[in-house]
Amino acid sequence: MAKRLNNENTIGEVLKFIIQENKLQGGIDEISVKEAWKAIMGNGVNSYTKSVVLKNATLYVELTSAVLREELSYGKKKIIEMINEELRRDVIKDVVLR
Repeated sequence: MAKRLNNENTIGEVLKFIIQENKLQGGIDEISVKEAWKAIMGNGVNSYTKSVVLKNATLYVELTSAVLREELSYGKKKIIEMINEELRRDVIKDVVLR
C-alpha cells in the first residue's frame, strides 16, 4: 500500500515520493549522467563525443576519435568515480567506450 502524504511533509519528501511511485529515477539518472559527462570532460572531449547512454548502471559513450577512446580507456575507474561523485551517489558501475 502506498505511503500517505500529509500537509506536514517537506517538498523534498513529496518529490521523492512522486519519483518513486512513477518510476522516474532511471530517466532522471540518464539525464544527470549526460550533464555530468559534459561538465567533467570539458569541451575538448565533448567535441568528440557522439552519444552518452546509461543502461543498467553501465555508461556507454560513443566517441568519434579512436585515439581519444584509447586514452580514456586507461582512466575508466577515475571517470566512474568522478561522475558518481558529481551525482553524489553510485549510479555508474562500468564504462564502455565505443
